[in-house]
This record gives sequence, structure tokens and C-alpha cells, in this order.
Amino acid sequence: MPASHRPGLRVSAGVTIPESELSWRFSRSSGPGGQGVNTADSRVELVWDAAASAALSPVQRERLIERLGGRLVDGVLTIAASEHRAQLRNRDAAKERLAALVADALRPPAPPRRPTKPSRGSKERRLKAKQRRTDVKQLRRPPRDG
Repeated sequence: MPASHRPGLRVSAGVTIPESELSWRFSRSSGPGGQGVNTADSRVELVWDAAASAALSPVQRERLIERLGGRLVDGVLTIAASEHRAQLRNRDAAKERLAALVADALRPPAPPRRPTKPSRGSKERRLKAKQRRTDVKQLRRPPRDG
């Protein structure tokens, strides 16, 4: 089967979380909602055990656990969605949120900044601008009688 049609949640080009690793919980949304609020289990929680996932390499798992440490409970990531009235739309929203969160956490760190010196031209422009400000302020002063 081609990689793009594998069942599961595609996070990035190399990472797809298998559907079997995702578990769902449904409950009633809080807040106003009229007649349907007490009957429809439209709030969804998507639960994924990141620490035990087979979709990640050891390096990716370490990076994910380090970056999402505050959101993980025993290596398990939980995403809740209740903004839509329909359960199906909340399921899609939770999947999208999980994919975005994991993709962001797996992104490799930016290369370190190499410090550079200001160019000669930029130094000259800065000094010219300073001199212009000085001249303007000098002209605003009342003339001194010496």
C-alpha cells in the first residue's frame, strides 16, 4: 500500500501514527447549547501514548517527550475538542490538533546563530544618522552669545 494511503494520522512526511495507537473518549460538552446539550456526546478526547509509540524513532521520541513534557501525563498525550456541535467535526479538529502539535515538536532545532560583525557601510550609515540627529537638535537650540 502506498505511504499516503496508510490508515492512521499523518503527522509529517516520515511519521504516521497508526490508528491502533489512538484511542477516543466521548463526553458531553459544557456550556450553553439548548435542547441537545444534555444528550449529545459531542466533546471528544483523543489519547495517544507517545512514550510507547511504534511510529517514532528513539531520537524522535526523546525530542517529543522533551518538548511536550508539560502536556504529557506518564508519556500519554491527551487532546480535547468541543468547539463544534457535531462529534465528527470535533474528532477531525482533535486529529488536526494532534498532528500539528506532534509535527511542531518533532521539527529539528534551528541551527545556532553565528555571530557576525556589522559591516563597514552599516557603521558609517549609523554614524551619519547620529550626526544628522545632532545637527537637527543643534539647530533647535537658541543661539548662544559668546
